[in-house]
Amino acid sequence: MAENTPKKKQNGEYTAEDITVLKGLEAVRRRPAMYIGDVSVRGLHHLVYEVVDNSIDEALAGFCRNILVKINKDGSVSVIDDGRGIPTDIHKEEKRSALEVVLTVLHAGGKFDKNTYKVSGGLHGVGVSVVNALSEWLEVTVKLGGKVWYQKYRKGDPVAPVKVIGTMAKNDKTGTTVTFMPDGTIFKNRTFKFDTLAERLRELAFLNPEVTLEITDLRNKQEQTEKFHYKGGLSEFVKYTDSTRPSIMRKVFYAKGEGKDENDRTVEVEAAFQYNDQYSENVFSYVNNINTHEGGTHLVGFRTALTRSLNTFASKNNLVKDDKIQLTGEDFKEGLTAVVSVKVPEPQFEGQTKTKLGNSEIKSIVESVIGPALSDWLDDNSPDAKRVIDKSLRAAEAREAARKARDIARRKNAMDGAGLPGKLADCSINDPDHCELYLVEGDSAGGSAKQGRDRRFQAIMPMKGKILNVEKARLHKMLENEEIRNIFTAIGAGVGEDFNPEKLRYGKIILMCDADVDGSHIRTLLLTLFFRYMKPLIELGHVYIAQPPLYKLKKGKNEQYAFDDEERDEILKRLKNEKADKRAADDETPDEGAVVKSGVVISRFKGLGEMNPEQLWSTTMNPETRTILQVGIENAADADRTFSILMGDDVEPRRQFIEKNAKYVRNLDV
Repeated sequence: MAENTPKKKQNGEYTAEDITVLKGLEAVRRRPAMYIGDVSVRGLHHLVYEVVDNSIDEALAGFCRNILVKINKDGSVSVIDDGRGIPTDIHKEEKRSALEVVLTVLHAGGKFDKNTYKVSGGLHGVGVSVVNALSEWLEVTVKLGGKVWYQKYRKGDPVAPVKVIGTMAKNDKTGTTVTFMPDGTIFKNRTFKFDTLAERLRELAFLNPEVTLEITDLRNKQEQTEKFHYKGGLSEFVKYTDSTRPSIMRKVFYAKGEGKDENDRTVEVEAAFQYNDQYSENVFSYVNNINTHEGGTHLVGFRTALTRSLNTFASKNNLVKDDKIQLTGEDFKEGLTAVVSVKVPEPQFEGQTKTKLGNSEIKSIVESVIGPALSDWLDDNSPDAKRVIDKSLRAAEAREAARKARDIARRKNAMDGAGLPGKLADCSINDPDHCELYLVEGDSAGGSAKQGRDRRFQAIMPMKGKILNVEKARLHKMLENEEIRNIFTAIGAGVGEDFNPEKLRYGKIILMCDADVDGSHIRTLLLTLFFRYMKPLIELGHVYIAQPPLYKLKKGKNEQYAFDDEERDEILKRLKNEKADKRAADDETPDEGAVVKSGVVISRFKGLGEMNPEQLWSTTMNPETRTILQVGIENAADADRTFSILMGDDVEPRRQFIEKNAKYVRNLDV
């Protein structure tokens, strides 16, 4: 008879004992990034979005009209809606309240029942339960069936069963209130940003014109509140996005319609667009309120309908005089600001970030809605249509000029031999996943960086002065700028219609600029270049910002660096109480402009060029000790509008932006 006693494991042996089974929400707490992306500020705000999305799903189903988000005095957040309320009756299989099931079981909810929610943004069914799991505490109150139900949880576990705590008043509406405090052991920073949350609520208000969304911040003495409700929906979204760019159209195009998918279910299609007098394209697409950064079949359908309708109008009205010019989809992108939104019963997502719609039938549905509506609109708004065609013809001429400029650049690179910029100090490793490119402000800092770097994986390219503001220039003008051409060549992924992220030569592209006004301007110019012409690099997480220290504090031989005023003051407090070596203190010669406080010499770096190679390596370039910020796009529409404000022609919005954000500027005085 065989014994059941476990045998002693051999080295490296993999047995059933190695299999860990996580129960309930334990998996979420163990690996939170799998569910919310990360545990940084971005992941923190994602918790609120998950709860709000549940309320929006109620709105999509036709049962919710008001959503309120409150940042409470203690830093917790409440989301209040007037939907139907989460069911509180006993779940047959779980033998406990459905409310508790929804809050504690992954993949539990009405999203999997096609009759409860026809379409939904929270299709994974993990939203509110994940928020519960990652909260120090969470309270939920439901008004339903004339009663007020309540339950509290700690780190995902119920403190007590669901109970009735009162009755609904005569004029009370049904609804759900969720209040939660993020877990401080998971989120190092638990401070919610009012503006970040407001941007998402504004976006949802544009996409759902029947809903009013409001956010209130109770943390300060003076309560801050913003309310969002846009009857014009996508048309107002386009106008808002383009508010800093003059439109060449008197009227925004808008169309809405329906089609049937392969299972004979209704798909709703909405689109709005207008053209401005600028050169970049700003198109935002959504599926069930989810921003599809990578586009998908709905966007392909929109572009096809746009290109075909505009070409037909141009041909019918004999607007293309030159037989050598043939308008393509690329020509109709210049100056286009558009929003495309579809409501799909069961969307299939693909792509690296899972934000690309893959349902093949959606393309033809969007075409069938937008195409006829746009053709009629063009005939009814002939002056606007002719201005769009005229702009597209100029874009076609610029496209040809850009092609010639690229050809010249390619031939020039071929004649130069390897084709890389002469000022680029490349690294020896060829694997992009292990290589990084520093774009460094100034030849002096570039020289220090070249000497201080690790030559195996770090490439350095100094930049002389400020690059061209690409917000105000077409592609062929950009390619005439040597600094921009060098950046494109060094990165190796191409530009415009030739852009291919798979050809990227470096996994990390790090912008290293001085911590002053000029450095900030150069960094903004570079970010504008990446956002407008190499956006996938940002979306795929390849772009970073170096964080050089602002201060050097020295007492005797003890030398430390501070990256902001707060850290400077903390280090100063520590060093005050330390005894310095007398000989080292006597030999100390303070840097020019340095300040001595309590025996501590405080120097402020005026620029990267002031650091020697060893300092630059240890503070800013050494992967073991440096701090670099990854550039991401939280909200593409707001990012586009911000770049337009900062780098566009209109001065007044820029002044207002500076006045509003001046409070975030660091005090640079010692």
